[in-house]
Amino acid sequence: MHGGSCLCSEVSYTYAGDIEELSRCYCAQCQKAQGGAFVAVAPIEAELFKVVKGKDKLSEYRASPNKRRVFCGICASPLYSARDDLPSILRLRVGTLDSHINPARQYHAFISSTPSWYVINDEFPRYDKKPNH
Repeated sequence: MHGGSCLCSEVSYTYAGDIEELSRCYCAQCQKAQGGAFVAVAPIEAELFKVVKGKDKLSEYRASPNKRRVFCGICASPLYSARDDLPSILRLRVGTLDSHINPARQYHAFISSTPSWYVINDEFPRYDKKPNH
């Protein structure tokens, strides 16, 4: 069981599944949404994710027609994104986890958009787009 929360702790959640994959996305939208060089996300099963506190505090924004980005309406912590055409999967912002993870599969996506001031300094696979696996 994993748990997480937003910066102000008004929203908290649990996830009853395993987190086996982590990606770091460097696309321009993710950089703007996170305010950093990349977003670190894990695909999780929507049915195993539960907001246990603060569901009424959640807000969402659609930068793309098919994707909603869900965040705390008080502190603006990004929590997850969800695609309309893939309702069974959420993309959890792993920085909001209060539990430790060590996913077996990790990679970098959209590396051609990596900011000039950031250096990727690990051996995880790198892709120009999102890999299909």
